Amino acid sequence: MRLFPQILLAGLVAGTAVQAQTPVRILSQILPTAKQYPNEEAAVETLKGEGFQVQYNNYEGLGLSTADGLRLVSDNTFNIVSVQIGTAARDDAFFEGLDLIGVSTDMVSLKAAVDAYRDAFDARLQDRFGAKVLALWPFGPQVFYCNAEVASVDDLSGLKIRSFTPSMSALLESFGASPVTLNFGEVYPALQRGVADCGVTSPTSGNSGNWPEVTTHQIPLSVSGSVQGIFANLDWWNGLTDEQRAEVGAAYDTLEAAQWELADTINDDALACNTGQDSCSEHTAFSMTLVDVTDADVERVKEAAGAVILPDWAARCEATYEGCTAIWNETVGAARGLAILTN
Repeated sequence: MRLFPQILLAGLVAGTAVQAQTPVRILSQILPTAKQYPNEEAAVETLKGEGFQVQYNNYEGLGLSTADGLRLVSDNTFNIVSVQIGTAARDDAFFEGLDLIGVSTDMVSLKAAVDAYRDAFDARLQDRFGAKVLALWPFGPQVFYCNAEVASVDDLSGLKIRSFTPSMSALLESFGASPVTLNFGEVYPALQRGVADCGVTSPTSGNSGNWPEVTTHQIPLSVSGSVQGIFANLDWWNGLTDEQRAEVGAAYDTLEAAQWELADTINDDALACNTGQDSCSEHTAFSMTLVDVTDADVERVKEAAGAVILPDWAARCEATYEGCTAIWNETVGAARGLAILTN
């Protein structure tokens, strides 16, 4: 009986040692210069504090393409991977239904769409790619940076514009523009060399990437939220203890909430800084020309969403996932008051 406390203590120490040696390989697309980085860094520090041995890398540092994110988490090259949803849509169109261009153009409506679609999204991710959702969050309103004299959406016709999702390409083509598919890190030199005339990203991302150095006009017309996914390999996840799963889940729940709050609050300042306004305080100040968004510009996006983007997405999605249109109508569509007509 006297040995029991010692045996119990030894067991507890052994259990802690096992957890302390549990590695987690994380791949992120967030660079240290991004405003979103501190929130991700906090999640990593939380995991370390819980006893995980964290190996934290980003795509750029390893010379990897974000287009490979789903494969890298599916085959467990990395246990947790950050994935741009529009890029993931090239592997499965269903994922893009979360953040289709022109459907949810402000953070409130986007949050409703993401919440409605999350369970269906996660089920598809688990079934097809052997991964699960840990977090879904946006960079913020996706707006236009142009190195050209533009005064409205009409002036985008004939320009080469960076795109990173199939539905964004469909929108740009409806404007008469030529979409150029580029990863974020490729955009600055493309704008600098004239490979692209405009780029689309959030005000804060463009600011941290110094896009105003190579562009002159900002059109703050939001077309989407650029939702990001953080996914865990399902086999790795299932191999954790219940306690470890709770710890990882809590860390990324906190990260997700913080990134949504950031998207809600920080992009207005970035827009002010990009365009040299006196209210600029948290970002690098530049002197781009701010283009007023007209009601006609907003209507062009809405019309394109209904006439081009939704039918195009439904056709692509149904080709590999029969019945996905009905799922979208019951989730995102219901949340946004929209419906894709089916035959």
